[in-house]
Amino acid sequence: MKKIYYPLIALALCMSSCKNVLDIEDLNSLDEAKVWADPNLVNGYLANLYPLFGNWNSSADGNSEQLIGIAFPLDAVTVNNGSYKSWDYTTIRKINTAIQKVSESTVLKADFKNAVIGQSLFLRAYMYFNMVRTHGGVPYITVPQDLKNDDLNVPRNSTKECFDLIVKDLDQAISLLPKTIAKGTADYGKVDGDFAAAFKAKVLLYKASPQFNPSNPYGNAYWQEANVANKLAYEQLKADGYSLTPDYSNIALVEKGPEVVFAVINTYPNKVASWDNGVRPGSESRGPAGSVPSWEFVKEFPMKDGKLYSDQTGKYYKNEDQFLQSYWENRDPRFEKSIVWNAKVYEVSGKTGKRQYTSVGIAPALDDFGINPKAKTPSSNLDRYSGFFILKNSKLSLKQTEVETQYDVDFVLMRYAEVILNYAETANETGNFATALDLVTQIRKRAGIEPGADNKYGITATTKEQMREAILAERNIEFCFEGHRFWDLRRLRKLNILNNTTKHGVEAIAINANGTEMNLDDANVLAKTYSLKENQFKYSVLQVPSTGNKVNLVPDTYYFFPVAQSVIDKNPAIKQNKDWGGTFNPTME
Repeated sequence: MKKIYYPLIALALCMSSCKNVLDIEDLNSLDEAKVWADPNLVNGYLANLYPLFGNWNSSADGNSEQLIGIAFPLDAVTVNNGSYKSWDYTTIRKINTAIQKVSESTVLKADFKNAVIGQSLFLRAYMYFNMVRTHGGVPYITVPQDLKNDDLNVPRNSTKECFDLIVKDLDQAISLLPKTIAKGTADYGKVDGDFAAAFKAKVLLYKASPQFNPSNPYGNAYWQEANVANKLAYEQLKADGYSLTPDYSNIALVEKGPEVVFAVINTYPNKVASWDNGVRPGSESRGPAGSVPSWEFVKEFPMKDGKLYSDQTGKYYKNEDQFLQSYWENRDPRFEKSIVWNAKVYEVSGKTGKRQYTSVGIAPALDDFGINPKAKTPSSNLDRYSGFFILKNSKLSLKQTEVETQYDVDFVLMRYAEVILNYAETANETGNFATALDLVTQIRKRAGIEPGADNKYGITATTKEQMREAILAERNIEFCFEGHRFWDLRRLRKLNILNNTTKHGVEAIAINANGTEMNLDDANVLAKTYSLKENQFKYSVLQVPSTGNKVNLVPDTYYFFPVAQSVIDKNPAIKQNKDWGGTFNPTME
């Protein structure tokens, strides 16, 4: 009899039924027949697959303009390196094994089998979607291949075939899954029909997108198909009680909220993430922040009236220098809830009234940014900082000693706002401008943007093309630091926005009321009592990083990344993408 080994099965089982675990003589070496006959062991097997959804990652938007750092220096992606490769057939085989074994079982109850098969089909579709959006069509394997007897040299399915098979898996999953898993129940955290419907709608949005239809980006028939699915998902979730969380700050931090469509459960001490450790200033963390916002992104947040600072029709219009010296004033409320800036009130670790300083010579060495020659100690952060930090989803109650080991906020993988904006995009492209406008307005209203005299919350779009840009801009702000931006630009074939770009930060230098530079000793006295405020500084822009690669190079070949040469070496039936020396067409055309 074959043996089967699961390194995490004891933990997975203990979380559901420790008594049953203790009844099993050897968790590390189990007869395969026992696993597929025991619901607890099957659940444990499935639990070991759920990590494929990932967890909080403060660098999720490091490949866009939102964070500093040059993600795409020359030759960042090649056929021989591991960058931007998604080809995980080990996990696919595990999923296919679950589907086959549970389907064949004669002892498991029908309802249980349906739930497991439904989840497994979703997991398979999710895995293949990530592979297809990375490379185009891939071999769509649906059975656990026998390493000895099966022909493993399987060619790539066409991209269209892959999308059809992904949707087929999702439709079957939806037919088997419970429609809604209530928040707070024992099964919360498992895939349900609502999540599957919303994800199917997202898949079809990609299928219709310019990435996959370059010669007919917005006139192809797939947009109508996508709109039907996205309208259905929106209406289904709305009917099932999903809504926008009233306070943008609470979407993730107040867990199991009305906006959460699917979350990865984190619970201290069993499972934690490292978000706070990655975003907090060094003096409040366990080392320097790993991800910080760029000045370019700070400028992209609208003002309170929903218009950019540079829009001369806006209520809060400012020229470039005026804006630099007062960028924190009158902004979209999401700015205050997402960004930490110099002298902002930042009551971390229970420090009432604390302000976060970034000015060199005033801020702690692990927080500062700047080149002020009057500073006693030059900043060592000119290549990794920008004068800004991420506030969004930070659990400020954690003490400095806890940020690395106790961040257990559930990871929100999909939320209702994404369902809304996905639908808005398809509605706009299929001629329903009014619906698109209403949907984007819902997001801006929740954000706290002023309605304006026309009650459009700063949205000035009057054409399909203008609304397309408005939706993309809204997604950039609404989903900041959540890992959407690069993939949005890529599916819309707008990577030119990132190409040949540099990034910058903002240095703050304390000044007196008359505009002259303040003596640093005097400034430090004020800073110690947090009485040195934003308007007591002058601001200037510095390029980051100060040395090394300074320009992003994002060629058109990046709309589909290459298959790793190591994969092709193992399987000659795999053809490389046509823009990377091969013959395979990764588009839908």
